[in-house]
Amino acid sequence: MVPITRLSLQCLRARLAMAQLIHPINRHFSGGVIDDDLSTILQQVSDGKLSPMLAANMIQTSTQVLQQSTFSSPEQTLQSFANLDHSRASRTGFPEAVFGEGKTAYQIACILDDMARHANELAMNGRPTSSPILATRVQPELYHEIAKLPVQHGQLKYHETARIVAMTPSTLEGSNETTNNNNSNVPSKRVVVATAGTTDLPVAEEAAVTLEAAHCQVDRIYDVGVAGLHRIIRNLPKLQHPSVSCIIVCAGMDGALPSVVGGLVSCPVLAVPTSIGYGVSLGGISAMLTMLNSCAPGVAVQNIDNGFGAAAFAYKCIRRQ
Repeated sequence: MVPITRLSLQCLRARLAMAQLIHPINRHFSGGVIDDDLSTILQQVSDGKLSPMLAANMIQTSTQVLQQSTFSSPEQTLQSFANLDHSRASRTGFPEAVFGEGKTAYQIACILDDMARHANELAMNGRPTSSPILATRVQPELYHEIAKLPVQHGQLKYHETARIVAMTPSTLEGSNETTNNNNSNVPSKRVVVATAGTTDLPVAEEAAVTLEAAHCQVDRIYDVGVAGLHRIIRNLPKLQHPSVSCIIVCAGMDGALPSVVGGLVSCPVLAVPTSIGYGVSLGGISAMLTMLNSCAPGVAVQNIDNGFGAAAFAYKCIRRQ
C-alpha cells in the first residue's frame, strides 16, 4: 500500500472540495463511493482501505462528470471530446470501434451510448444493424468504472481476455441476430485464429471476438508454436479445411509460426507480431521483422499487437469471396 502523506491528504481534500463546489447537489463519486462527508473518504485512504491513486482517479472521474453536466445537452457533452463516424460501416465495410487506451470511463461510456442510440434510430427507420459496438483495449479496472456509469441505449458485456467491451443496442437485445447467417452481408466462410503461445491470447482473442461480433465463424487453435512443431502439424485438418478462407496467426518471440502456416495452406495468412519475448525481441519488433521477411508466399503482416486490425482485414477478405 502506498503510504499516505499530509500533502497528499491536503491535495485530495482540495480536489473533493472543488468537485462539490462545481455542483454541490450532486455528490455521487462514480468510482463507487457515495458520501457527503469528505473526511470519510480521506479516512479510508489514511486507514489503508483505499489507495491515494484510486481515490484521485475517483475524484478525477467525478469532477469530469460534474463538469460535463454544465453542458446544455448530451450532444454538446459528447462533441466536447469526440466526433463520431456513424457512416464508416457503409463507407468502408467495417464499423467504427472505440480505442479505449487513453480515454476515461466517462468518455467511453458516452461514446458507446451515442453509437447505440444511432443504431437504435436506424432500426426504428427500417435499417437495423446486426452487430454490437466495440471498445478495444479496455483493461478490467477501466471496465469496472465504465460499468458503474449509466447507459440508456443498450447493454454492456465485457470480454476480459480480449480486453473488449461490447455494447449491444437495445433493438438487438434478446434477438437471434448473433447467430443469423441469412444476412447477405455475413460471410459464410470460416476464419482460424492461431497463436504460437498462451501469452499471445489477448491479441488473438481481440481478433476472434471482433470477428464474432461481425458474425464470422471462428475456430481457435492456441499454443501451437514452432518450439513443438508437432502441435501445428496435428492441427492441419482444421487449417486446411475447405471452409477456411483466412488464417490469423499471432506470435511473439521469433515470430516463425506464420511462415510455417503459410507454407501449408492455400488461403491468405495474416501474421500479427506480439510484444512477447526476451531482451532483443524489442517489444515485438523482432517478430515483425521475421514475418516481413517470410519466404512463404501469401503472408501479410499487421502491426504489433493489432488483433483488431487483423480481424477487420480478414473480414474484408472473406466478405469479397
